[in-house]
Amino acid sequence: MSDVIKHECGIALLRLRKPLAYYQQKYGSALYGIHKLHLLMEKQHNRGQDGAGVASIKIEVEPGIEYLTRYRSIKQRAIEAIFGRVGKQVEKLRRRHPQQAHDPEWLKRHLPLLGDVYLGHLRYGTHGTNSLNTCHPRVRENNWRSRSLAVAGNFNMTNVDELFDKLVSLGQHPRQTGDTITVLEKIGHFLDEENQVLFAHYKADGHENAAISPLIETHLDLQRVLQRACKDFDGGYAMAGLTGYGAAFVVRDPHGIRPAYYYADDEVVVVASEKPAIKTAFGVHYDDIRELTPGCALLVEKDGRWREAEIQPARERRACSFERIYFSRGNDPQIYHERKEMGRRLAPAILEAVDHDFENTIFSYIPNTAETAWLGLMQGLEDHLAEVRSAKSEVRSGEGDAPPTSHLAPPTSHLAPISARPRAEKLVIKDAKLRTFITDNAHRDDLVSHVYDTTYGVVRPGIDSVVVLDDSIVRGTTLEKSIIRLLDRLAPKEIIIVSCAPQIRYPDCYGIDMSNLREFVAFRALLSLLKKAGQDHLLNDTYARIRQAAQANALHETNHVADLYARFTPEEISAEVAVLVTAPDVKARVRVIFQTIDDLHTACPQHRGDWYFTGKYPTPGGTKVVNRAFLNFYEKKEGRAY
Repeated sequence: MSDVIKHECGIALLRLRKPLAYYQQKYGSALYGIHKLHLLMEKQHNRGQDGAGVASIKIEVEPGIEYLTRYRSIKQRAIEAIFGRVGKQVEKLRRRHPQQAHDPEWLKRHLPLLGDVYLGHLRYGTHGTNSLNTCHPRVRENNWRSRSLAVAGNFNMTNVDELFDKLVSLGQHPRQTGDTITVLEKIGHFLDEENQVLFAHYKADGHENAAISPLIETHLDLQRVLQRACKDFDGGYAMAGLTGYGAAFVVRDPHGIRPAYYYADDEVVVVASEKPAIKTAFGVHYDDIRELTPGCALLVEKDGRWREAEIQPARERRACSFERIYFSRGNDPQIYHERKEMGRRLAPAILEAVDHDFENTIFSYIPNTAETAWLGLMQGLEDHLAEVRSAKSEVRSGEGDAPPTSHLAPPTSHLAPISARPRAEKLVIKDAKLRTFITDNAHRDDLVSHVYDTTYGVVRPGIDSVVVLDDSIVRGTTLEKSIIRLLDRLAPKEIIIVSCAPQIRYPDCYGIDMSNLREFVAFRALLSLLKKAGQDHLLNDTYARIRQAAQANALHETNHVADLYARFTPEEISAEVAVLVTAPDVKARVRVIFQTIDDLHTACPQHRGDWYFTGKYPTPGGTKVVNRAFLNFYEKKEGRAY
């Protein structure tokens, strides 16, 4: 991906269903759970490089021993830092207590992180500073285990202000206003209420206080707690939590926007943001890894029993399509085939753009996530050539006299030679591990110009056109400052940039760092077209309508920005994007082709969340955000719109 964006975090939850001695006997180590959590997080490190955190719960340890432990890090290699710390603790215990360190129960009492339930989180910060305090899990501790709570998640709430006000109306005095702490306190509030109701019930029955605690832990209804806590949430989320007494949960939003998968057997219950992490860590069959049903929670009780339970009724499925385009690891077999299909479906538009000229066109890609789609594109081109060869063979043998009828087929006069093959070359090389989003905007341009390099001596100057596939185009910064200039040094006749994703026109508010309209190259293209057409007064009209909607508390009702885009065709927007990403000193002609929304849906039929392309948000809060984003743009305000 050329324009790297901060995106969704990753979660990992692991419940051991056997005593630690079982894992030591079967797998040779009482640290089995820690090792598996480490692997689950390493296999999802693509989901978060700003920080990491872990928490564990020791079930039924005696009073005086810490039952909830949490470690977090924002070091460059945060996962390594956390588990390296645990490793040093283990070595110290083994060195000082060589005999006792082989006893799982002794080790459980003396090794802080060693427990029965584990929660891991990988952070990509989408807003605010990157500090240790912003890393998950966030905790709410209490001497009553059933009131203690640790929460980590992959989420953004669009209505955090309303949620904050509800906490205040409940009588709380929240210390922070962010969505993470607000979610923690909201779940914690209803966890407290559930505790209080049960305490009063058993107290009235004559039970002593010390006897009431285990009764609460046995009968506490986590489903009811989550139903009450989540009913006002507007956003995309997969949230995981541990209670101090050992029960755990993962709850998913009703539209299935954020991903969550789980596997369970008689030894473990495990949840992760991506299937391959579970597959690799536990060696299970893909068919045995289940998707957590939207609107439901996976509940794991203190005794290890688990079930799915409805928290909110499921709504129209709008799973995030960016998961399939870019975010998730491509070794998931379904994602792999979907990305290939995205590339294959771009073949007709590309062939038309190059006039079916295989001899003088080179097909390449921007590393690394576009590679799989590029394989699909090459397959689509090969399929086209196979049809051409078949048509020529039929014409020569007298069995036919018409060109192939496929949508890939060119006019008869453009039929490629039978010997033609697509020219596949690796023209773009990612030369340095620099993340262009990690620094301030003032220094980004200098960084992006050094991230990529190219292969020389392949392009025939003034003769060859180059087609370069990317998975998406967000800002266009890297294209303008690096990629296109780099390719132009090769002196091609034409540079065609192709995006597997449609035009990114609207902000995201469910976990992706795309909230500033002006940053989108498609939006800047819209502004340019309005100005060229003498219609930039429409920006004033749109602003007036949105201000009126804000005064009427109706920002959530209509996406007013969509009316501006409706004045131009996707092709007109694409052409203007090409103008904007072409620096004045570039000599080659530059064109930009985007995936169509229909083809994206066909390639990824189960992930039709497309609001960043279409402006059709799954929740009212999303529509409110796009209108607020326009207000921020018009009023020249920085920051996100939620």
